[in-house]
Amino acid sequence: MGRIDTNLGYKDPKGEQMKTATKTLTAFLGMLCLLALAGCPKKAVVSPQPSEPIPKPVMEEEGAGFTWNLGTIHFDFDKSDIRSGDATILQGNYDQIRAAVAKDQRPGITIEGYCDPIGTAEYNMALGMRRAEATKAYLVRLGAGANQLTTISYGEEKLVTQDEHLFELNRRCEFKVAK
Repeated sequence: MGRIDTNLGYKDPKGEQMKTATKTLTAFLGMLCLLALAGCPKKAVVSPQPSEPIPKPVMEEEGAGFTWNLGTIHFDFDKSDIRSGDATILQGNYDQIRAAVAKDQRPGITIEGYCDPIGTAEYNMALGMRRAEATKAYLVRLGAGANQLTTISYGEEKLVTQDEHLFELNRRCEFKVAK
């Protein structure tokens, strides 16, 4: 039955029910807090370390009477910083742009930013644009004409691979020459 409170001298018939309700409410709020803190992650974030170097594809195109061999650059996970190895590729791309300008050719070059499928489509579209803009800024610092370069982001729309162990191949910027 109820509990007798010796301090006040009355019987509490609901004392045991209150303890049970308090315990249940505490357990429920604790579980709710755990769920709120854990959240519902969209995808697992795995940043695999490649065991061998990533091949650097080269885009070979004919554009405006000039043969282009523009190298593709890659990025670290969730980054838009130009890596030192990719700076060398960009230097080679700039040298080709400079050679075309020396031959009185100023074709438009589009820098396309891409991402892996980790994260939301909106975030990846913005990250792809940051990568393309960072690449453009680097080429402009080298001396390329800003009006000759345009940027676009494809986010995660055009994946090279869907193998999560090779996602680093999706984190890239490619170069297209206007014909």
